[in-house]
Amino acid sequence: MLKRLSPAKIHHHPTTTFLSSHDHPLLSLLSSSSSSSSSSSSSSSSLIRIKQFHALLLTSGLFLHPFPPSKLLHILLSISPNPPLSYADLLFHYSPSPPLFSYNTLIKAHSSPSSLLLFRSMLRDPSAPRPNQYTFTFVLSATMALAESEQVRVHGIRSGFGTNLFVSNAVIGMYGNCGLVEEARKMFDDMPQRDLFSWNSLVKAYVAAGDVESARGLLDEMPQRDVVSWSTVIAGYIQMGCFMEAIDLFRKMQLAGVTPNEFTLTAALSACANLVALDQGRWIHLYMNKSRIKMNDRLFAGLIDMYAKCGEIESAWKLFNTEDSLKHTVRPWNAMLNGFAVHGRSIEAINLFGRMKAASVPPDKVTFISLLNACSHGKLVDKGRSYFNSMKNVHGVDPEIEHYGCMVDLFGRAGLLKEAEKVISTMPMAPDTAIWGALLGACRIHGETEMGARIGKLINEMEPRHVGCHVLLANIYSGSGRWSDAKDARKNIEVAGERKIPGCSSIELDGMFHQFLVGDRSHRQTKQIYSFLDEMAIKLKKAGYVPEVGEVLLDIDEEDKETALRKHSEKLAIAFGLINTAPGTSIRIVKNLRVCRDCHHATKFISKVYDREIIVRDRIRFHHFRDGSCSCNDYW
Repeated sequence: MLKRLSPAKIHHHPTTTFLSSHDHPLLSLLSSSSSSSSSSSSSSSSLIRIKQFHALLLTSGLFLHPFPPSKLLHILLSISPNPPLSYADLLFHYSPSPPLFSYNTLIKAHSSPSSLLLFRSMLRDPSAPRPNQYTFTFVLSATMALAESEQVRVHGIRSGFGTNLFVSNAVIGMYGNCGLVEEARKMFDDMPQRDLFSWNSLVKAYVAAGDVESARGLLDEMPQRDVVSWSTVIAGYIQMGCFMEAIDLFRKMQLAGVTPNEFTLTAALSACANLVALDQGRWIHLYMNKSRIKMNDRLFAGLIDMYAKCGEIESAWKLFNTEDSLKHTVRPWNAMLNGFAVHGRSIEAINLFGRMKAASVPPDKVTFISLLNACSHGKLVDKGRSYFNSMKNVHGVDPEIEHYGCMVDLFGRAGLLKEAEKVISTMPMAPDTAIWGALLGACRIHGETEMGARIGKLINEMEPRHVGCHVLLANIYSGSGRWSDAKDARKNIEVAGERKIPGCSSIELDGMFHQFLVGDRSHRQTKQIYSFLDEMAIKLKKAGYVPEVGEVLLDIDEEDKETALRKHSEKLAIAFGLINTAPGTSIRIVKNLRVCRDCHHATKFISKVYDREIIVRDRIRFHHFRDGSCSCNDYW
């Protein structure tokens, strides 16, 4: 595709043989227009102007001089964010004797297998210039198969660039992209000299391989660190679900005097969203405004997502409606749709999707996951079915396994278990344990013991060490009083050699996170918390609260069941919040599992008795408890 015409086949105009860039007014104009064209390259007028220059060069004969096509190619590839590569290829194809600069510019612009094709044609053409360190750097940075990259590296060594700093850095990046972190480390260790880019490339390789601890260790060793160094490790922590570590490193970055950029702030907002760290998230928003950080669609979506996932759905909605210029991509819409979905605001999500279509923003697969989840939380079965059917037929989005999982959840949560199982049986791809697990969870909610036992056996055959399956089965059997079967299911957990994920609830107070496990006595205020729980139990009973002892899935007496319920992690976190905050202050809790019926029932009473708004985000959705009721209307 990039085979170039031989210079011998091009008729040279006699007046263009010895021109310099200043020998002709048109060339001077082209040279002076380079910066102005690239600065306005975001508009279509830039490409029109380039084509006008191209036409003038052709009609004047100046295109046959090596300098004008090279300059025009450089200006053309400066158009951002998507330069017209097909036009650039043609321009290069018909250029007479393009200099090395033109080869390097086009190789870098492609950053794909096309770069390798151009590199090979360069080597085969005896009239082409010889590659330099930048040529090898750009080719190695392109996306290629490992074998091809190794061939380029060997050619670079033979050309005398084996120890070149730029080429070596590209090799580290190449190995990192291929997941070969040990090879990247060996290249790094063998380098006679290193710069900041060398260190950052290896840090990135470790993060890409999922070895964040090694990346963090390297970060601590670095003689010099910039915003890329810190941001890469912060993003690595978030990738691994280590959100507290990400926030801690973000704070250390600020103490080190390094100014965060848009990438850092987007990552930090993601950590805040997952931790429900509202105070930290608000601080980031204020920092952005004060520092006049330029907002882009990713950062805008990150802010919306942070407010929504911290329970401030109204703040997210207000922010969404302030920046119309940033809503031309799908990201902000998806963030707001997901916010409405997890808060159970199904009608608002549906209306927002209507606005999105009216704004001609095409939905993607994430859009439909949020829409289907919104329908699931609102028990809008027919609406969800309609959206699912429209994905491929109307919007050209192929349903993936996540979308089928949403449909299983939609039908299962509504008690339509046979329809949910039918969805699984008609899927075009093989169902995984997560899909069957969603149906098993629905069996637990609706007390379908026989179907649950059948599906549990199926999951066990697929993945014998699947602890979640054994736990759900034990719960299903216990809920129906089949204590012997429940005991056998718990034995299977021990046989599997895996541990059940313990219930954990966390609360942020003055920038510090406090975590509680069920029956936790490790907190420094444990004595106060348990004393408060005893007092709270008396007040709640006087208000009419009756413990849901059926949630205790052990064969013990009623009094012990009530005591066990009192020690659930969310109750400990709520008690801590009530002790340590002023009257009227909202309390925000994060629970890693689905909130149980008793804790949900009790929290409604707590919100009324103590006149507090209590916001709980569990694994499924948000619950806003106010004056004895919950926003989910007891459907979750």
